[in-house]
Amino acid sequence: MDYSLAALKLLCVQLKDARQTSTQNALTLGGILFQRAWLQGIIVSNDGDGRLLLDDGTGVIELSLAGEFRQRKFDVGMYVMVVGGYFIRTGETAMIKVHKIVDLSPFPDREAMWYLEVLEAYKLFYQPLIEDFL
Repeated sequence: MDYSLAALKLLCVQLKDARQTSTQNALTLGGILFQRAWLQGIIVSNDGDGRLLLDDGTGVIELSLAGEFRQRKFDVGMYVMVVGGYFIRTGETAMIKVHKIVDLSPFPDREAMWYLEVLEAYKLFYQPLIEDFL
């Protein structure tokens, strides 16, 4: 994992436009190279074996838990922040291999603020790069 590439603050719907690159172990979103995504949403499924489904209101993505995260309890309905490696899988739901997950349920304003954070990141950082790419 190349930690010099930032984790992009995104919505699931934006991740649908990500494409594998041919030369690097990375993805591109409108010319922006990345490996990790930063998402927030509600856990809508937990199979009890380290696989969760996260719904951010724009789509659903699978979360793959490893290590210490598998020992923690993640209930359906929890609002969480997650950062991890993004993987496109042909014929399956895209997946995040979780590096960090935090329960934000005790902070109900975080969900409303998240959409503003993603919008701000897009307007200030991603959109100028995407426009230059096109």
